[in-house]
Parts: sequence; structure tokens; C-alpha cells
Amino acid sequence: MGGSLPDGERGVYGISVAADLVGMGPQTLRLYEARGLLEPARTDGGTRRYSANDLDRIRRIGDLLEAGLNLAGIAMVLDLEAQNVQLQAEKEDQQWAKTTSQRTTRSRKGTSSNNEHRSARPR
Repeated sequence: MGGSLPDGERGVYGISVAADLVGMGPQTLRLYEARGLLEPARTDGGTRRYSANDLDRIRRIGDLLEAGLNLAGIAMVLDLEAQNVQLQAEKEDQQWAKTTSQRTTRSRKGTSSNNEHRSARPR
């Protein structure tokens, strides 16, 4: 478990503490993991370590359960939410790249036209 992970991703809570923080039992967290809804970090000895992001995800699972979804439905919702976040990030990257490219093109055009006007002037 390296210290290079951002705080939200770093597994710091044991299963008992994580369960207490989200108001669920440790067995429920194990069930979520068994169903593929959650993947906590593990120590070298195999002990689960939950991050702040894991706790947020557990709370989201609880919200979806309260809304009436079963665990299979929750898995699909979480996958779709993750895909949506990824697509949004890609869209923002593309927009940033396009904006940067347009700025670069404008500055190059401005520079070359200024140079052309300077070279066309008689001295």
C-alpha cells in the first residue's frame, strides 16, 4: 500500500471501521465484494482496506437499494455511471485539445501574417 495514491483512493479503514462509518455490517461489505460491487485494497497479509472513495461507493449502493434496485441492477447502474464519468472526461479532454489547437493555430496565423507584412514593407 503505497503512499503515492491520492487520499480518496488510499485504503486506510479496516472492515469494522468502514462498516461502522457507513452504518452497515461487515458481512454486508463482504457480500458487496463477492458480488463485484466493491473492490477494497488489500494489505500484503490480505486484510481489506477501504478508502474514502470505497465508502462513498458503499453509500451509493445503499441509496440504490433504498430506491428498490437489487444487487444486479445496482451493478449495472454503477457500471453505467462509471462509463458516463469516463465519457465526460474524454469529452472535456477533446474540447480542451480543440481549444488549445485553435489558439495555437490563431497565434501562428497572426505571427505569419505579421511577418509577411513586415517583409513586404520597403526599407
